Amino acid sequence: MQKRSTLLLIITVCLSIILTGCFQGEQSIDNEEMDPPKDSEAVNDLDNVSDESESEGIDEESDGEAAPETVGRQLYLIDSDGMVASQTLQLPQIASKEVAIQALQHLVKGGPVTSLLPNGFQAVLPAGTQVNSLSLEENGTLIVDLSEEFKSYEKENELKVLQAMTYTLTQFDSVDNIKLRINGEAQTEMPVNGTPIGEGYSRVNGINLIQSDSVDLMASKPVTLYYPSVHDDNQYFVPVTQYINVENQDLYGSVIGALLEGPGVEANVQHVFNNQTELTSNPSLRDGVLEVVFSEEVLQDGEKAVISDEVMETLARTLTEDPAVEAVQVKVENVETLFNENGEPYTTPVTTQTFSKTEKL
Repeated sequence: MQKRSTLLLIITVCLSIILTGCFQGEQSIDNEEMDPPKDSEAVNDLDNVSDESESEGIDEESDGEAAPETVGRQLYLIDSDGMVASQTLQLPQIASKEVAIQALQHLVKGGPVTSLLPNGFQAVLPAGTQVNSLSLEENGTLIVDLSEEFKSYEKENELKVLQAMTYTLTQFDSVDNIKLRINGEAQTEMPVNGTPIGEGYSRVNGINLIQSDSVDLMASKPVTLYYPSVHDDNQYFVPVTQYINVENQDLYGSVIGALLEGPGVEANVQHVFNNQTELTSNPSLRDGVLEVVFSEEVLQDGEKAVISDEVMETLARTLTEDPAVEAVQVKVENVETLFNENGEPYTTPVTTQTFSKTEKL
């Protein structure tokens, strides 16, 4: 009897060892790293395209496991008011030479951006549009070759389509402007309403253009101003290009004057400055820092020297559009130190990077 028990014990141990080996073998196969599918076509001549975004990283899930790597990309979409505005969305991290194609693919209606769209926003390119190829020329012109489906956008949306493509692709600092091809055939104008493209369309052409009868277009200068907007809990900034009269060769003072005056009734954006706010002196630029001095009416809270976050970010985004301006030093007469809405002092000049992301997805 004792021998039989011993024999059963030996058999049980052997079976346990065999089964354990089997399960371990299955686990090692399941955890093998497999090559990802190649969903996008390789980008021609884009090996040297560099990305201005610095938000790359790995998100940690609550259980401690690493989530798939993503990177923030600016995608220019259409908001609920019909304005073209950027949203920074987290896209899968891919090979650097394919990032421009990935960004463009995420502008297509019904495409991979669908599950990422913030409330009130929609993609801009017609459904079914395929990116055949992108090719970057030495002069910074990006040749964009799209499929025939691209021609199916509405006539009234033509400028929005062109602006969204241009601003999305020029976020990469090697890209200055874009040219269009459809199935390999060069286009000198947009296919539906004939908007000229010429030798390339760039940010110089503007975005969300506002015309004013009170401005002489021949004697004025187009500038892009940023105004805050909000939809539900998503606060973001809308770029608006308008022509302004430059007084006394003071470009920066004239730009700020346009911001103080407000966007007018044509643009569905917010006016964030108090009506009595004034510049007390001409802005001065030194070593890339633009100093601007306002009257006390610019403050949200005069007693605590608090300036609205929206006011500060509006100034930073707008004024740093000029390549010569790297940062903005905002001052207020009779105030030694300014504070943000959280009570934190502004001790250094501000840039757009000073502020946290405005998207709340």
